[in-house]
Amino acid sequence: MSANIVSEYPPQSIDPIASIRDTLCEQGAALLHLAQHIDRKQYQHVLKLILQSQGHIILSGMGKSGHVGRKIAATLASTGTPGFFIHPAEAFHGDLGMITPYDLVILISASGETDEILKLVPSLKAFGNRIVAITNNGVSTLAKNADAVLELNMRSESCPNNLAPTTSTTLTMAIGDALAIALMKQRGFMPHDFARYHPGGSLGRRLLTRVSDVMQPDVPKVAQNASFTDVIQNITSGCQGMVAVTNKENHLVGIITDGDLRRFMELKPTLHSAIAAHIMTRSPLTVSQEMMVTEAEEMMQKHRVSVLLVTDVCHQVVGLVRIFD
Repeated sequence: MSANIVSEYPPQSIDPIASIRDTLCEQGAALLHLAQHIDRKQYQHVLKLILQSQGHIILSGMGKSGHVGRKIAATLASTGTPGFFIHPAEAFHGDLGMITPYDLVILISASGETDEILKLVPSLKAFGNRIVAITNNGVSTLAKNADAVLELNMRSESCPNNLAPTTSTTLTMAIGDALAIALMKQRGFMPHDFARYHPGGSLGRRLLTRVSDVMQPDVPKVAQNASFTDVIQNITSGCQGMVAVTNKENHLVGIITDGDLRRFMELKPTLHSAIAAHIMTRSPLTVSQEMMVTEAEEMMQKHRVSVLLVTDVCHQVVGLVRIFD
């Protein structure tokens, strides 16, 4: 027999797309079933334990449960709940020293009988740690030794042999996300808090950057009595598709965009006597230098404009910001 053959019974012809669809539907149904059968008291108890914890939230699991545990720990840590993952085998060989009595430990085992996980329980109890179990077996050894139990309420894995962790890992990850979001809401965790833990990359830039960091200080300007020709020349030389209109005190009184010019020209064929005050849009949208770039972008999208003028406390123009800055 060839070494590449893993079964003497070749699989029957199947529709792989139908299989994918069935798996997604099956896992979606499992998530809905879990949501409809959660134990309210147990979840409330777990949230209380986490909020009252004076240490870290430590996740541990073996195999696929371990991979999910790492993800849950990372999600908690990035959303205001300090946490990290410990591999159960490594913990049993020295990494238990990373755990303090103030830490809450969440142990993941679908069966509730994973040997590497159960070996940790006596030590954790000796340290005085509270234990939360995430399992599909509410009467398992792990569940019986936990302070709180979050059950998966899973009927079977998506795996056709009911062996490979599939639906169980999906449910476990969903429970982790649900806990993290509930904790964010209870703590009032806001975007600026999120930014503190995500300073790098485009996400950090968006959440931490203020208008003053990206605004362009050179703004084309004209006086209220500027001629039509002057307005055209300033818009052209300014290369911004707009010009700010200011009064004698240099206070902003309006804005003229390419669109304003086109609309004015359609209504007023005679342009030789036109001045900036006739063309401008009065009381234009403005932002302060201290506003977050994300807020400025929301304003531009809401009002369907591509540029905002930046003004100071005296309502003088100090810069402009474009939607792609």
